[in-house]
Amino acid sequence: MEYQNIFDSHAHYDDERFDEDRHELLPRLFDSGVRFVMNAASSMESCVTSIALADRYPQLYCAVGVHPDAAYRFTETDCAALAEYAKHDKVLAIGEIGLDYHYDDASPREVQRAVFERQLQLAVELDLPVIVHDREAHQDTLDLLRKYRPRGVLHCYSGSPEMVREVAALGLSLGFTGVVTFKNARKAAEAARLVPDDRLLIETDCPYMAPEPCRGKRCDSSLLVHTGVKLAELRGIMPQELFDLTCRNACELFGLPI
Repeated sequence: MEYQNIFDSHAHYDDERFDEDRHELLPRLFDSGVRFVMNAASSMESCVTSIALADRYPQLYCAVGVHPDAAYRFTETDCAALAEYAKHDKVLAIGEIGLDYHYDDASPREVQRAVFERQLQLAVELDLPVIVHDREAHQDTLDLLRKYRPRGVLHCYSGSPEMVREVAALGLSLGFTGVVTFKNARKAAEAARLVPDDRLLIETDCPYMAPEPCRGKRCDSSLLVHTGVKLAELRGIMPQELFDLTCRNACELFGLPI
């Protein structure tokens, strides 16, 4: 990896697809240009595994929260547990939380909204940024973000170019994955051009969303090179400028030294 100062602002290294080589892969990444990784939990179980990973690797931090797909299992006891997890010094955000209306057989929409709202309340109470999942739920997501006004990021941004302005006006960042490298990702590319410099983040969402030319393979933080080069091209800057910019933005958002 020829570039430095890479901050993968959204990863899932506790995912089972890394079980065979996780502890060989992560040290190699941190020795080859990746400065920090934010590992986002998606369930109460993954909060525990994410914290354990963060404890093992100084350059890996984590967020704790419940993904909308698991919202149907969320209880007020879980919310209290999240508040306890958030006291850990490697926990820097509440996430991955939000809304996902893509699948009809996941958590009911009214349940998702209630759980998202409760976790937004928690983040504001704790003064922690949020990492927000928004899939085919743009208006409901924006409505709740307007209501609570958290700090944070819309990860794997999938909204319209027009929505970029609304998100930035709320003071939120926007994270882009390898999707922006796909040949048919015109909407994502246009949105990436419009994000203000101080609101842009870069992420893998690994093991998912591998960029071209690795599409379909297991993703990891080394592949951010391809995403960063494409974003730099779209924004008319050099790739290392892009990595420096997004690293600075992520450090500021999550409270890490720049």
